[in-house]
Amino acid sequence: MRLPRTHVLIGIDEDALQAGAREVKAALDRTIDEAGLADEIRIVETGNLGFLAHGVCLVVYPEGVTYAGVTVEDVPEIVSEHLLKGRPVKRLQAAVAPVRPEEPVGLTRKQPRVALEHCGVIDPESLDEAIAAGDYQALAKVIEDGLSPEDVVSEVDRSGLRGRGGAGFPTGKKWSFTAPGKQKYVVCNADEGEPGTFKDRLILEGDPHRLIEGMILAGYAVGATKGYVYIRGEYGLSVHRMRQAIDQAYQEGLLGEHILSTDLSFDLEIKTGAGAYVCGEETALLESIEGKRGYPRLKPPYPGTVGLWGKPTVVNNVETLAKVPPILLKGSDWFRTLGTATCPGTKVFTILGHAAQPGLIEVEMGTPLREIVYGYGGGVRGGKAFKAALVGGAAGAFIGEDGLDVAMDFDSLREYAAVLGSGAVLVLDETASIPDLLQGILDFFRYESCGQCAPCRSGTDRLAALLSRIRSGTGQEGDLALLEGVAAAMQETSLCPLGQSPILPIGSALRTFRDEFAPIAASAR
Repeated sequence: MRLPRTHVLIGIDEDALQAGAREVKAALDRTIDEAGLADEIRIVETGNLGFLAHGVCLVVYPEGVTYAGVTVEDVPEIVSEHLLKGRPVKRLQAAVAPVRPEEPVGLTRKQPRVALEHCGVIDPESLDEAIAAGDYQALAKVIEDGLSPEDVVSEVDRSGLRGRGGAGFPTGKKWSFTAPGKQKYVVCNADEGEPGTFKDRLILEGDPHRLIEGMILAGYAVGATKGYVYIRGEYGLSVHRMRQAIDQAYQEGLLGEHILSTDLSFDLEIKTGAGAYVCGEETALLESIEGKRGYPRLKPPYPGTVGLWGKPTVVNNVETLAKVPPILLKGSDWFRTLGTATCPGTKVFTILGHAAQPGLIEVEMGTPLREIVYGYGGGVRGGKAFKAALVGGAAGAFIGEDGLDVAMDFDSLREYAAVLGSGAVLVLDETASIPDLLQGILDFFRYESCGQCAPCRSGTDRLAALLSRIRSGTGQEGDLALLEGVAAAMQETSLCPLGQSPILPIGSALRTFRDEFAPIAASAR
């Protein structure tokens, strides 16, 4: 069999599909065949290549040339010039902004990828490629080394891995709190309903077998034999690739009874959500899996004691579970060489908004916000001045220019009353209106409130109406204080994080950009 001399990776995710990725791939296949290169060049569908808002992206190996914004009309030139003659098409190459010429800059610079290790590298629909890249090696190691469930929990605990869904609770501790019981469950929370939040979707689309392995290991650690992946219903490609990966794993004996010819058993299935933001809260998610309305439960008891169908249940985020196999394969000491002493490891971020190079990155915990915005995001688009970054998604906080050097980890962000949250970093330039953006956030919370508890049901409506009045210039004196007061009261009395979160964007906006809300004071006088 003749091995191909060139591989062309085409990034397939939801955004790329909308930009015409399938059509571009069909054109590549057809043009390569017509040029007589079918035996020399292999086209590989993979996950997100790290670029966002760049249309269809390709990487040509062995050169490593990256193309962005590729259309069907561009294909003949790429084939005739690059693939046939070895001359890259410069006009289509992904630009790297020369912010700091002395250092590599942009999304193509090296990243210490852990959860994203195989994303954009392998065909996510091929089990053979996943195994060749290293998936399921940690599972095999645990079995071959005879590690007990307690050993696995202990190793994850020593690694210092903290939940990457936003709360940052130590994963090993969470697993150790799982109550005894004949039937236990592991649930993966893949419900991303927050604006600007989709890092978990890109992991699912790029390397679904890594998540499956992480869930098997979590199940072994806590004694669970059944798992559910709760995926947002709008994530069509994620559901497709995850379902295909689960079927492949069953066919090869990696799921089901007697995994790898051992006594280990673990079953896994997908549950799709209906698009309710509140179902990102773990107990509302459990209610949804049970077929009920997605209302958050009173806590305690916590899911580790009384979870799915009243049984002990571990609920972890996609990124958290995707980090478990590398930890068990390479060891907790290795994981602690990355990040900070109290926040070891890496974090996946999505760089959005007015960034020159929006994209998906994975960097060490504690990386300064400035490095993320300028080092990886290429700075602010169009040469405009940086105004702020909304860190952590809609339920996050605004950080101004004076906070650019903050270390992006759970502990350091407390100084700015901010959180890592969903990992979204929304870059805002000098033209951005903080009141307008805050209005969109509050309207979102009002719309998504499940209405179960009065503080959130009434509070979100009150907040959105108050800010609307302030922005219209018809506000009353004291409205800004009232806005903060209502949000603070909601934080103290709401049942779940949806109602507890508005204080973060409101408080940070008024602390740093209060002057933009100043017209209310003038109109009131």
